[in-house]
Amino acid sequence: MNKTVLVAEDQLEVSNYIELALRMEGYRVVTARDNAEIRERLQDLNGSLALVLLELTMPHQDPVETVREIRRAHPRLPILVFSGASSPAVMAEVLQCGNVTFLNKPFTHEQLVAAIRKTVQAAPSSSGTAPASPAAPSNFFWCRNPRMQAIARAVQQSALSDVPVVIRGESGVGKEVIAREIHALSARRNKPFLKINCAALPSELLESELFGYERGAFTGAAKSTRGKFEAADGGVILLDEIGDMDVRLQAKLLHVLQDNEFQRLGSYETVRVNVRVLAATHCDLEKAIAEGRFRADLYHRLNVITIEVPPLRERKDEIIPLAEYFLAKHAPPGVVSPGITPLLEQALLAYDWPGNIRELENLMRKYLVFGDPSIIVQDLNHRAKLRPAENENAAPTVSQTSRPILEELEEDRKEREKQAILAALNETHWNRVRAAALLKTDYRRLLYKIRKCGIAPSRDKARTDDRRNNQRARAAGESA
Repeated sequence: MNKTVLVAEDQLEVSNYIELALRMEGYRVVTARDNAEIRERLQDLNGSLALVLLELTMPHQDPVETVREIRRAHPRLPILVFSGASSPAVMAEVLQCGNVTFLNKPFTHEQLVAAIRKTVQAAPSSSGTAPASPAAPSNFFWCRNPRMQAIARAVQQSALSDVPVVIRGESGVGKEVIAREIHALSARRNKPFLKINCAALPSELLESELFGYERGAFTGAAKSTRGKFEAADGGVILLDEIGDMDVRLQAKLLHVLQDNEFQRLGSYETVRVNVRVLAATHCDLEKAIAEGRFRADLYHRLNVITIEVPPLRERKDEIIPLAEYFLAKHAPPGVVSPGITPLLEQALLAYDWPGNIRELENLMRKYLVFGDPSIIVQDLNHRAKLRPAENENAAPTVSQTSRPILEELEEDRKEREKQAILAALNETHWNRVRAAALLKTDYRRLLYKIRKCGIAPSRDKARTDDRRNNQRARAAGESA
């Protein structure tokens, strides 16, 4: 096995630090300070390199062209790039060169060693066998926002362990992306990553999806089926929106976390699994515990590491870099993506992004379709105007109402009940027996409700009833 590594870094102290880490791993190190030295070292060491470590922001260097040049000369050579200031657009192009791993600066010794091992292990073998495809690095970690850099470090450190992680944040901030990044950087990266949304399924269906079921366990269970936990054995499972999971099912999940075993629905046989659990939620779990909607013991079992992702409006320095990244990511091959004009930049920064990064990405896809920044500016202005209107139409709070809220709710219920009775009476031509059947209620109860609601037949209906009563009276007299 080749044990020589090329380190291309113009800062001497950083280069010396990396060289020391590599020598501790048993590698021989050669260094380069610029593009000319990189080419020279590649030519001298042709076929004997195990890895290239490349600083993307060295002066007088086109980072994309440098990586492409290395890749053309050495198609199978793994490349580890690192930077603390590269734009998302540059990173997107670099990663498309293939067999490239990214490490964000600043990094610790442990993070550097883990990234080196990951890059070497994922490299194609000399026989030509392709490696398992690593997950695409998260677009979050290329920006320079201090809070997101701290999250990037937390993600890299979390990936080195097997403990549960709770990822919290608003909808659209990218909780799933962070979970996938933890999986991609971990020792489980070549094993399954499965996701299930706990809020999207009823409790009974969610239980069968998570733990599987035996044939005949319930109506429609025609054959035995594995659940997500069995399918993810050896890998990672993401429980999205775990704050919305039914309390009864939380108890079974706690048992799995404690003992790594469970039973399928309809079975007494114990199934053992080795699965790392990641959880994501937009809920306030502490409040849910106080309200009895979430088990405190499950919370403490899951909450070993917490990653809190701030909304996009609290890290506006990322908006433009992310917009550029999404334009580069979604641009069709061979098509130059439109730029961010000053007017569009101003509109992007002024908007508060309630949909967070998901909303920004979809808006940039729209920009690629139309190519006209004025359309996007108008769209943003329209969205900004709609938000106050939504707040005005929102249900009033108790403090805003002039009358007691329970009194208003009761009056509203009575009015809806009255309208339902009237509709049934009109439908049955005021035949109260048939109306009671239509309303699925007792006949005497309907009479009581009619009197209580003050419902009286119309004048035409009253005249018709009078004529019918007179006809019945005459018929009775003649028969007598």
